[in-house]
Amino acid sequence: MAYLGDPIDAQLAVAAGDDQALFAELRAAFLESARRQLDLMRRSRCDGNWSMAGMRLKGLAASFHARGLMDLVEQALDGAPGDPAVLRRIGLWLDDFAQGPDQA
Repeated sequence: MAYLGDPIDAQLAVAAGDDQALFAELRAAFLESARRQLDLMRRSRCDGNWSMAGMRLKGLAASFHARGLMDLVEQALDGAPGDPAVLRRIGLWLDDFAQGPDQA
């Protein structure tokens, strides 16, 4: 999968300015939060928990213009709760993002 983080990295760069340490910290915080919501989606045992975790993940993605992640979460929310295929695609997107632009 190709690296998809350019728009979000641009947003983080605006927030961090020239401070590379802050950029890395913000990027790591985004990734940690997104993975936490994905974990909650994976562990959801009811439609309400699935929707809540999905909406939080979608909101996080929207905050940083991560369009690819937003689209995947939309698919998850429009589909059956617990769909392993869409959860796997979200996980792959996050793994790809975690590699960063230097690893593409």
